[in-house]
Amino acid sequence: MINIAPLQEKVQNFINHHVVQMTIVTLILLNAILLGTETSADIMDRFGEEISIVDHTILMIFICETLLLIFCKGKSYWTDPWCLFDFIVIAIAIVPATESLSVLRALRVLRVLRLINKVQSMKRVVAGLLGSLASLGSVMGLLLIVFYVSAVITTNVFGGTFPDLFGNIGSSFFTLFQVMTLESWSDGIARPIMEKFPYAWIFFILFILIATFVVLNLFVAVIVDSFASITDHDEENADESTSFQTRVLKNIKEQGNEMQDIKGQLAELKELMLNAKDKT
Repeated sequence: MINIAPLQEKVQNFINHHVVQMTIVTLILLNAILLGTETSADIMDRFGEEISIVDHTILMIFICETLLLIFCKGKSYWTDPWCLFDFIVIAIAIVPATESLSVLRALRVLRVLRLINKVQSMKRVVAGLLGSLASLGSVMGLLLIVFYVSAVITTNVFGGTFPDLFGNIGSSFFTLFQVMTLESWSDGIARPIMEKFPYAWIFFILFILIATFVVLNLFVAVIVDSFASITDHDEENADESTSFQTRVLKNIKEQGNEMQDIKGQLAELKELMLNAKDKT
């Protein structure tokens, strides 16, 4: 039976080499530029064939990279979410863009997202966002409660006089979302309502304070906390790795000192044997 483990290790070392990784990143960026140029009819009329050739060449390189990764990682490739993401993006590019699947041609631009997997800083940011999803769900639930209560209140109070803005709960949700984003909320929404309801400013100020300045800042706080946790985890791993390397170097040094002692003892023994031989 042929042992392919050494070959897998060599292939993995080749793919993970910084020159190869930088080349892949450069090709991803070049591919993104080419996909952008395909939106220009004038450029495609003049250089359409050349762009198509370069695009297919880059795609072939990506396919070769994917096949090599599958070979060197084996089953672990299919359990790595980032590898699966890369595989799906490449698979979409391979599927023929027929009339029924014409949308897949537009999805080729997803290849640009492979940069996330190649650039560690981007990967760390995405990991932080994904790690904060559980807490963000709670914040989103809180925001939804605030919106729902406010929509019911505004529909009942302002809906009869301003049906376009608060005629039903759906339009109230949309109007309140506009107020939360602070887009023309004063002149377009609040002041016209205050002409009919002078004390409406109390509601709008309270809603903006709660929805915009409190709840949305909770989103930022949760994401920052997730980033801080990932940074602490990376630092702990780095400290453990440094500690392990220190222990290894210390053991090597101790073994070297022991070898020096043994060498010195052998030299003394040799000298004693020579002296004994001279006496005899």
